[in-house]
Amino acid sequence: MRLSFRFVVFYLVLVLALASLLVSFFQYRSEQRGLRQDLRKRAQLLAESLQESVQPDLEKGLRSHLERIVERFGNREHVVGIAIYDPNRRLIAVTPQLIDHFPTTNFVPGNPLLVVDRASNPGEFRWIEGKHLYIYALPLNVGERPAGTLVVVDNAGSIDAQSRAFWRRTVLRLSIEVLVIGLTALLVFRWSISVPIARTVQWMRATRAGKASLRHPGEDLLSPLRHEVTTLVESLAAARESAEKEARLREAAESTWTAERLAVHVRGKLDSSRLFVVSNREPYMHAKEGKSFKVLIPASGLVTALEPILRACEGTWIAHGSGEADRENVDRHDRLRVPPDEPRYTLRRVWLTKNEEEGYYYGFANEGLWPLCHIAHTRPIFRSRDWEYYQEANKKFAKAVLEEMDGIDNPVLLIQDYHFALLPKLIKRERPDARIAIFWHIPWPNPEAFGICPWQRELLEGLLGADLIGFHIQSHCDNFLETVNRALESRVEWEHFSVNRESHLTLVRPFPISVAPSDPGEAVLSAGEYREALFKELDLETLYLGVGVDRVDYTKGILERFLAVERFLDRYPRYQGKFTFIQIGAPSRTHIKRYHDFLAEVDAEAERINWRFRSERWRPIVFLKRHHSHAEIARYYRAADLCMVTSLHDGMNLVAKEFIASRSDEDGALILSRFTGASRELRDALVVNPYDTDEMAQTIHTALEMQPRERRIRMRRMRQIVKEQNIYRWAANLIAELCEVRLDSAEGRPVEKARDRTSVPPNVA
Repeated sequence: MRLSFRFVVFYLVLVLALASLLVSFFQYRSEQRGLRQDLRKRAQLLAESLQESVQPDLEKGLRSHLERIVERFGNREHVVGIAIYDPNRRLIAVTPQLIDHFPTTNFVPGNPLLVVDRASNPGEFRWIEGKHLYIYALPLNVGERPAGTLVVVDNAGSIDAQSRAFWRRTVLRLSIEVLVIGLTALLVFRWSISVPIARTVQWMRATRAGKASLRHPGEDLLSPLRHEVTTLVESLAAARESAEKEARLREAAESTWTAERLAVHVRGKLDSSRLFVVSNREPYMHAKEGKSFKVLIPASGLVTALEPILRACEGTWIAHGSGEADRENVDRHDRLRVPPDEPRYTLRRVWLTKNEEEGYYYGFANEGLWPLCHIAHTRPIFRSRDWEYYQEANKKFAKAVLEEMDGIDNPVLLIQDYHFALLPKLIKRERPDARIAIFWHIPWPNPEAFGICPWQRELLEGLLGADLIGFHIQSHCDNFLETVNRALESRVEWEHFSVNRESHLTLVRPFPISVAPSDPGEAVLSAGEYREALFKELDLETLYLGVGVDRVDYTKGILERFLAVERFLDRYPRYQGKFTFIQIGAPSRTHIKRYHDFLAEVDAEAERINWRFRSERWRPIVFLKRHHSHAEIARYYRAADLCMVTSLHDGMNLVAKEFIASRSDEDGALILSRFTGASRELRDALVVNPYDTDEMAQTIHTALEMQPRERRIRMRRMRQIVKEQNIYRWAANLIAELCEVRLDSAEGRPVEKARDRTSVPPNVA
């Protein structure tokens, strides 16, 4: 409290008082000048008005007339007296009051008080016998000849009286202001600063002791400081939680991978190298929000996996800048530091024209390679113009990557997905010292299917510029090696799963991707409570709930799923009115005709089935065709009795693993297509053929009728797999394998560095 008082009185009040006194002083001087000027004008006007009456009498020597004039006008307010002198400065007439007020002052000729030179100063303020006077002298002339002097003496004491009144008012006002401001500042300081500081200190002490949540108690004037303190506390809490988690894992002899463990592991593997990541999608994008900008974080398992690595090693992420405000938030080299709150690595944005994006991304990548690699009976479309844009886009990214690698010895490059099949060769040609890996996130078809592509040789040659090519499962690796074997002159070393072409060795490995481990604390409600809340939001009356989460894509088997629900309700009519399937469908690539038409087909099929089984408050299918956040989707996962993943062909399908990770209650059933990579790992899922409608209908019935104990056993085993084979382990395996690849030897014979089997767990569950 003493500190508060000292702060208020000696710093705030004192400064305000001095400022107020300074303002009052200048105001006082201004008023003084005004009052003196008014007195001067009154004296001058009086003297000039008497001049016309005095001059004729002075010329005629009518002394009695002059005495009457000065006596009559000398009684005016503020006038002490009037005196008239002849040219020889002899007193002719004087107001009696003037002699009465100043008996010891001789208003006689020669008195220096009355010697006033009109040319320099016709009037002046003087103190005479303790009285403040203003003496004004006006020369009187007759023609060109001096006739005498008229002197007007005014009382200037009123000015002093007003000055004293001014300072009394000023002191009183200042005292009141100091009191009010001091008390107000004291209260504001106490409630806005002192109390929040005390509360923050208590909160930090409790948090340090592990007895409080990370949420700061309320908003206040210290919000910027609170934000930084909160960030610091969260970092400390995360570090403590990570340390405790590692301790528990060591105690339980488990090998679960965490973001922190991944960061340490990769930092050790990279040594002095730098990591560069290339992807089409950026981890952070900017959008306009009024006159400011907001940061958007696209939902992506890839970001979850790779951010800890880039943060740990100060790496660089090169991606397409697709946000509407991306250009306004980079420097002159198209870079920015991310994450925004705690910059740890660099994001380099690459700009594509609208035509380039249309041809490279929507054209060749998504109308050509996507259907080519997904055997979903949609004809791939290959246009020579799209291929040209695909080549140009890969060259643009290669240029950006090489610029970022400039000056870095032995860089490590991780390329993501089918958008950049040509990039490995473009980089390797310029930087043979770089270790390059590309991970192909979609399936690789058999050689006959891939042979449809007119530019298969160029794509394969581009991919083989990498030192390591990763797929989700072994069969995709086998298909790739077989395709290379048929299409290119090369030596496929099946025993090592590698390709030796033009004195360069490329390893081909499976790395099953996964999701981040779930936080048990995220599920704050039971499955029944989540279900009840969702039914209320959707205005739905039902008993059992199924859920599907997909982009609206023809490879995801959404239509087949709807037909299975319809067939299930036909075969088991007692579930009519009791079972509802909610399909969360995020519209995707809708300006591509096939996707636009497919969205309309899905919408129409849902309407048809709902019309057939229509009921007042029950619908068999609820189609939510919009983008949902991760938190929104998690509510549906936790509320569902079953989740259907019925892809017609999929590299892995992370929806299945997300559903399992979210079920901390170890309940719920997973119906999984056998054509997904996930079905190789999740053996306790109910595996189906999505083309067999009757089988899927029967499986829905099996999932709903399954005994709770069996559901829990199945879910527990699948959760253990997802926990151990999580996204961090995937990244650890991929980076470790790449860093262990030995570059081409001096003799031109590529060799593989022996793997340290103790450094990272096997990459296959």
